[in-house]
Amino acid sequence: MWTILLLAQAATASLPMPSFLAGCWEQRSVEKWTEECWTGARGQMMLGSAREGSADKVNHWEWMRIERGADGALTFYASPKGAPPAAFKATSATANEIVFTNAAHDYPQRIRYVLTTTGIEAEISLTDGTKQTRWTYRSMGAAPE
Repeated sequence: MWTILLLAQAATASLPMPSFLAGCWEQRSVEKWTEECWTGARGQMMLGSAREGSADKVNHWEWMRIERGADGALTFYASPKGAPPAAFKATSATANEIVFTNAAHDYPQRIRYVLTTTGIEAEISLTDGTKQTRWTYRSMGAAPE
């Protein structure tokens, strides 16, 4: 039993930082927009911010952080509208995808990012993948104002 637990901890401790997230990304439609920006991985940490709205009105915003802890594990911290951060542990990662989960959180319980040929796909859901909300981001190029 302990061997399996130690192997699982070792596997998640060696997951790569999601460097593919670095930059500013947007999803835009006629009436709504969403932006998400991430710093590069430095000091085993990435900092992010997101906002969404319509026209000049911001309806939602969030501070985010991905950090490698002392145990080596990656954790995504989400702080919507400045609320105390909720922690989501990385459960799988490759050079092009990362998944974070927290089954004890109400919603979302799973956060997933995938690098595509045209940008970034982001998804939040319950741990079983139901109740999905998805964003299809394209690079914004220069940082937004």
